[in-house]
Amino acid sequence: MHPVAAAVPRLTALAEREAVRRIARAFEAAGHELALVGGPVRDALLDRPVTDLDFTTSARPDDTARILKPLAAGMWDAGRAFGTIAAKVAGETVEITTYRSDVYVPSSRKPEVAFGDTLDGDLRRRDFTVNAIAVRLPSLAIVDPADGIAGVLARRLTTPSPAVESFDEDPLRMLRAARFTSQLGFSLDPEGADAMRALASRIEVVSPERVRDELLKLLATDDPVPGLELLVDTGLAALVLPELPALALTSDAQHRHKDVYRHSLTVLQQAIALEHARHPGEAPDVVLRVAALLHDIGKPATRRFEAGGAVTFHHHDVVGAKMARKRLKALRLPNAQVDEVAQLIELHQRFFGYGDPSAGSGHRAQWTDSAVRRYVRDAEDQLERLHILTRADVTTRNERKARRLARAYDDLERRIGELAEQEQLDAMRPELDGEAIMRELGLKPGREVGEAYRFLLELRLEEGLLGEDEAARRLHAWWDARQAG
Repeated sequence: MHPVAAAVPRLTALAEREAVRRIARAFEAAGHELALVGGPVRDALLDRPVTDLDFTTSARPDDTARILKPLAAGMWDAGRAFGTIAAKVAGETVEITTYRSDVYVPSSRKPEVAFGDTLDGDLRRRDFTVNAIAVRLPSLAIVDPADGIAGVLARRLTTPSPAVESFDEDPLRMLRAARFTSQLGFSLDPEGADAMRALASRIEVVSPERVRDELLKLLATDDPVPGLELLVDTGLAALVLPELPALALTSDAQHRHKDVYRHSLTVLQQAIALEHARHPGEAPDVVLRVAALLHDIGKPATRRFEAGGAVTFHHHDVVGAKMARKRLKALRLPNAQVDEVAQLIELHQRFFGYGDPSAGSGHRAQWTDSAVRRYVRDAEDQLERLHILTRADVTTRNERKARRLARAYDDLERRIGELAEQEQLDAMRPELDGEAIMRELGLKPGREVGEAYRFLLELRLEEGLLGEDEAARRLHAWWDARQAG
């Protein structure tokens, strides 16, 4: 059976969803055209789950809002200036956008919006032919003016208009090309790739927030690597995430070391695999994925050649954390996510050396219980992410070394579990809080209370739980010695 014919039952089922039926009836009664468009149609053709309900209409945004109001449990502007109204209808989130075309002008960082009057015209101005397919409602007539179905069947991304014109009109489409390469497993046609190379600098007119959103959507796919490779190969990454292509360090016959760029892509893939295995069904953890991709960006700045052909990257974790913080702030990531990524990058080297045979006999010879407590304390609520990132960072082809590192980390996780069960490790606080310290020492709030708290925290990390009476005794001894000093 032809793939389009096979998709008809899926498109029919899509049109029969309660939310779709209600909306279609309402717009027909109001005398406006309505069609399912883009992602839902494309995904139905590909036999992929349809999770987004996107519509396009001849109605202007104010009319769309008026028509939706009686149907919606909630309604909000998803971008009224861009023609989009979102609503919750029959338990599903829908977005309805007026026929439009978006055009960037050289002096603007945001597209100018012009509303259109025909579905055919709207589709011809869309990003890729595979997203320029619509199904009219309620007739279920397929509208495909740019031959997008052929693109779906060939698993090829092409633009409805010449690629140079399309990417010049909306440079964000170049990032979307990378995202769809990974999300759909499609390849960008040569004309599109050439246009990306020629117009890469046009991405600078796009706001950092929109660039950020596309990069995060790319990283949220099951395999971001093809899209990232497209960004690097076309020169776009050098403008939006320059730390990534900078990882492609030049190697030579004398100084042999891993290809840091390839290593980073592998770490990202392995982190995603571990994320799926350890937390099946959960939403993609973009903080973990950003940290995995950028964990070694400090290496180019810290690379040093040593005698005998060795190469070192001392303190690349600290340098990389600072670099990541700067880049992610420029991309307008929320401060909390910036802090989380930077913390993971700064900690990602901490484990290596645990269980190193050169450190003594047995795994425990190198890391004391105190060191394990500090590892947990420094990771804070990032511990699970750090577990995944550290395991994913092992990309050696030496199977013996890989097995040894895996066993060592198994041992570390086991010890963390044992200590957590014994000592409430997740709390990681002194047994006396600030109020108790002031009561024991007769102090008022101030610097000395903070110093006493830090003393007790160090004691907790070094020796574990002591009990409140012993903690108080040690506190008094410390205070007496401090006063005498």
